[in-house]
Amino acid sequence: MNNITVFRPPGPVTVPDGRPLLFLAGSIDMGGAPPWQEEVIKGLADLELAVLNPRRDHWDSSWPQTIEDPRFREQVEWELDGLERADLVAFYFSPTGPAPITLLELGLTARSGRLIVCCPDGYWRKGNVEIVCARFGVPLVGDLGELVREVRSRWRG
Repeated sequence: MNNITVFRPPGPVTVPDGRPLLFLAGSIDMGGAPPWQEEVIKGLADLELAVLNPRRDHWDSSWPQTIEDPRFREQVEWELDGLERADLVAFYFSPTGPAPITLLELGLTARSGRLIVCCPDGYWRKGNVEIVCARFGVPLVGDLGELVREVRSRWRG
């Protein structure tokens, strides 16, 4: 039984009463990163929660990445709103790409106390991620299985 409500951009986010809200921040790399979000959602399927998955179903990499492009701006604002609203933000840095926006999001939220970070060996800026996590007391794990376990433990009791 799937107890998770998943929201994707650009749709509205209406969280059912009492459900915690999890934002899945991490590598997308214009569709080049693996769909790790689905693995996390599957691993949490028995929990009553809402998930913000910023991986847009119909993303077009030809859209100008400027404030003037309404589709791009809508995507970025949806993500920023979600980062601010979420009860917990789970980060994943894939070794397959640079994920510069994920690094930006980590910097924006590091002080919040609402993060869990997964940064496997091979990520090109793993040292930066490790230092930020150490400085701000952010739990840091090495694989998606550990990330799922950390999220689950946060909402067990």
